[in-house]
Amino acid sequence: MALDPMKAAALEDEVARLRDLDLTALHARWKALTGRRAPPHLPKHLLLRLLAYRLQADALGDLDRATIRFLERLATGGRKASAPVPLPVRRFVRPGTLLRREWQGILHEVVVADEGFSWNGATYRSLSEVARAITGTRWNGPRFFGLRDG
Repeated sequence: MALDPMKAAALEDEVARLRDLDLTALHARWKALTGRRAPPHLPKHLLLRLLAYRLQADALGDLDRATIRFLERLATGGRKASAPVPLPVRRFVRPGTLLRREWQGILHEVVVADEGFSWNGATYRSLSEVARAITGTRWNGPRFFGLRDG
C-alpha cells in the first residue's frame, strides 16, 4: 500500500518521537494505542519496537492471516526444530499483472484482474482453471505459469 509523502513523514516523525519517551510514557502510549495495559515485563527497547510496528501496521496494513498463523506455529513449536516449516501460500500477483506461458507452440497471455484471471475473453476464478482450459488436464495454476517451483 503506497503512503502519500505527507503521511509517510508524519508516521516517521511519530515513530521518532517514541524514542524520546521514557518507559512510563511508552506504557501510556501503548494503552492509548491498544486500549490495554502494556505487558509490565517488557524492557523499553522491546516496547518501543512493538509500538513502532503497531503504528506502521495501522498506517500501512498488518500481516495477512496466513502469515500470522505461520508465525504462531513457529512460536508455539508446532514442529520439530529441524523440520522445515512451509511458508504460507499467498497471492503473489497483483491485478494488472500479465502472465505468459507457451503451450504446444501457442503463446497464452493471462491478465490478473481484481475478480480473477482473464484469458481469451473469459474470466476465471483461479489460475488452475485457466491452466485446465488451456491444457484440458488438471494443473496447479501457479506452477503451470512458473510462479511456483516444480
